[in-house]
Amino acid sequence: MSKIILITGGAGFIGSHVVRLFVNKYPNYKIVNLDKLTYAGNLENLRDLESLNNYVFEKGDIVDKEYINRLFKKYKFDGVIHLAAESHVDRSITNPMDFIMTNVVGTVNLLNAAKELWKDNYNNKLFYHVSTDEVYGSLGEKGLFLESTPYDPQSPYSSSKASSDHFVRAYGNTYNLPFVISNCSNNYGPNQFPEKLLPLFINNIRQGKKLPVYGDGNFTRDWLFVKDHAKAIDKIYHYGKEGETYNIGGFNEWKNIDLIKVLCKQMDIALNKDQGSSQSLITYVKDRPGHDKRYAIDANKLKKELGWEPTLQFEEGLAKTISWYLENQEWMDNVTSGEYQNYYKEQYK
Repeated sequence: MSKIILITGGAGFIGSHVVRLFVNKYPNYKIVNLDKLTYAGNLENLRDLESLNNYVFEKGDIVDKEYINRLFKKYKFDGVIHLAAESHVDRSITNPMDFIMTNVVGTVNLLNAAKELWKDNYNNKLFYHVSTDEVYGSLGEKGLFLESTPYDPQSPYSSSKASSDHFVRAYGNTYNLPFVISNCSNNYGPNQFPEKLLPLFINNIRQGKKLPVYGDGNFTRDWLFVKDHAKAIDKIYHYGKEGETYNIGGFNEWKNIDLIKVLCKQMDIALNKDQGSSQSLITYVKDRPGHDKRYAIDANKLKKELGWEPTLQFEEGLAKTISWYLENQEWMDNVTSGEYQNYYKEQYK
């Protein structure tokens, strides 16, 4: 194998798409997928890869320092693509310590293991840390997040990711550890755990349940199809400049309420319902604490330097997303019922 790459969080939403892309595109790489298999990790997402010779799954927790050290000694990784993270803002408000342990301590454990393994030769080694645009805080009506935008995290989740970003840069500065960082906007697409807006609302519409909208619904986000994100990670890993940060965005801003109304229209068509049926399910609920008003990414550095840009406009990506969830209702039912967690037990006795 020409490279042995560790992908953390590879059974999660974004991670599973990255794992599939790398396993299929680079048959001469060995891809080791490390995942704790919390509620958001689902090995059913990668069932098609299990028989391939260049793919290995390891169940483990990045917070377990001794386990991580053993894993690095076992495989002698050439690279790390670090996606494993607690990522849901609402959960971070309820239990911030989980985010501190996984996102901060877990990241430092990986950095230390990489530093120890690579200390005699950093050539052709890379620690790629996948982060979020939420570390930049909240924008006003105008402006975009640049790679140089000062950090201003507003939630326990974004604070934990900001801290991990700082540790990665500190290890690069202090120990010369080769690294890149990317900060990405909201992802959507197949295999997303239905606590996030789009799969939650698709499932609720399918079941005739209310669509809970925070506050007035005028919170703005930039949206990126998950497969485009995976392609960006591929570009950055192979061609990004060491020590650099790259913003990954969809050039695709939507206010939440406008996005939800487009979703409702497409769902009415997909389910052969009367126009307006899905939109009637919208229910405004109390806003969550510290809700950032607007995120918007300027991804022109990535576009100009590495030639990446998103392939799908939002309406097209949304249609593909809706079709996937409606065609994979068993997957959704397994996830919402918890049955998906039995797959690991059955597959890896």
